[in-house]
Amino acid sequence: MTEAFQNSFLGPIAGYLLANILLILAIVLPLLIGVAYAVYADRKIWAAAQMRRGPNVVGPFGLLQSFADGLKVFLKETIIPAGANKGVFLLAPVIMFTVALLGWAVIPFSAEMVLADINVGILYIFAVSSLGVYGIIMSGWASNSKYPFLGGLRSAAQMVSYEVSIGFIIICVVLWASSFNLNAIVLSQKGTILGIVNMHLFNPLLFPMAIMFFISALAETNRPPFDLPEAEAELVAGYQTEYSSMAFALFWLGEYAAILLMCALMSVLFLGGWLPPLDIDLIPWFDVPGAIWLILKICFMFFCFAWVFATVPRFRYDQLMRLGWKVFLPLSLFWVFIVSGYLMFFTDRFST
Repeated sequence: MTEAFQNSFLGPIAGYLLANILLILAIVLPLLIGVAYAVYADRKIWAAAQMRRGPNVVGPFGLLQSFADGLKVFLKETIIPAGANKGVFLLAPVIMFTVALLGWAVIPFSAEMVLADINVGILYIFAVSSLGVYGIIMSGWASNSKYPFLGGLRSAAQMVSYEVSIGFIIICVVLWASSFNLNAIVLSQKGTILGIVNMHLFNPLLFPMAIMFFISALAETNRPPFDLPEAEAELVAGYQTEYSSMAFALFWLGEYAAILLMCALMSVLFLGGWLPPLDIDLIPWFDVPGAIWLILKICFMFFCFAWVFATVPRFRYDQLMRLGWKVFLPLSLFWVFIVSGYLMFFTDRFST
């Protein structure tokens, strides 16, 4: 597509810019619609767990509820506290929302359908996702209120703690794939069952790391049972207590975009990404596109996020930090040793 635009009457520079803008919009616009329906799905799953109906009035089956909520928030007045640092106060939700979108640039929806197929894609994701904490810290400090400030401090400690474990988990995946490229990581997950049926599901050796990554992703995105920065009992709404109108909406959009990014990342790292679970033609005359398989896996992982939200009680903060530093950190470090030892003694991957 980029080459076609560059060879058109637009010229190489304008054609390159226009092609990339269109590609970015092709990812961002469906993602924003997906975020709206992720909020709807979240509320429906919680309602089902609590044996109630959930959103069911606005539109058929309540499908337009998220858009009605967005319009309501858009029409409200933006209130900035008198003692707040106005520039930082308004910049914080923008940073949170922007950082959540940046990670999607390297997510491969198929072998060819990726905006930036860079060789260090996993490092890019890790670097970008870790920047989200700055938006939370900035919002807590700029609000000039003790509750948002304490919520920001909690979030900083929590996210940094679990990013360490996520880093070691990613090292295990990178060792197995021998690459930082996300497409190469997907292709490295091909396997066989009895040498007859190709299976593109999780690697049994990395399955414990998949469970740890899922739990760490809950903590990284401040989702229950690790939503301590937003704990209503002691911190009201945490770092976003003083926000209203679209500034508040940007926090929600950024949070759900980050959740979907973590679901996509787990699908790519552990569930075969855009590969079908089994290499069998379910419909002989039709090949299911890889993007469809990836979206289905993202939906499954998001269901797991919502399921945990509806069923698991909130951790105490000391339990949260103990789990991160005394359980996940040594276990993930030990698993790096296990994976590298297996690759060294039972395969020839380290021989070259």
